[in-house]
Amino acid sequence: MSGRQKLLLAALAGLLVVLYLVAVGGGRHDRGDPAARPGWLTRLGGGNSTVDPATVGVDCAPPAPAPRASADGTVVSFSTGCLLRVADPGRLRTLVLRSGAPFAVAAPAPGDAKVTVRDEVEPGDDGTAVAKVAVDRATEVALGCPGGGGCTVTVARS
Repeated sequence: MSGRQKLLLAALAGLLVVLYLVAVGGGRHDRGDPAARPGWLTRLGGGNSTVDPATVGVDCAPPAPAPRASADGTVVSFSTGCLLRVADPGRLRTLVLRSGAPFAVAAPAPGDAKVTVRDEVEPGDDGTAVAKVAVDRATEVALGCPGGGGCTVTVARS
């Protein structure tokens, strides 16, 4: 190996070390906050996209009042369960569900995965339970109310 090749190899190794140190030093060292603003890479890639609440149909087990529109989105009240029918968003989007009480959610994973993701969402420190569901095609999302005492969930705009 010639001297010029050795110099080039050493420079490449140095560059890799510098890039690694920048990545580690510039990264966040916490688990992240799902409610925080998106990072620069997300903004560069087009930003967050949420499902428009107007494209979500609601079918709740009777007796359930009709969903109502609010400034935040569509408010759905039910006693045992509800089925949300999300229209095809055209690309990967996030369905945001908010409530002041615990609720259960079950939805198919995006893509070709044959997996149903289930979660029981509990209110956080701010008193709001938030579920974010990835949707990339027309799909159905099941909501449940633990304890059967009744739930109110908002299909939020963001």
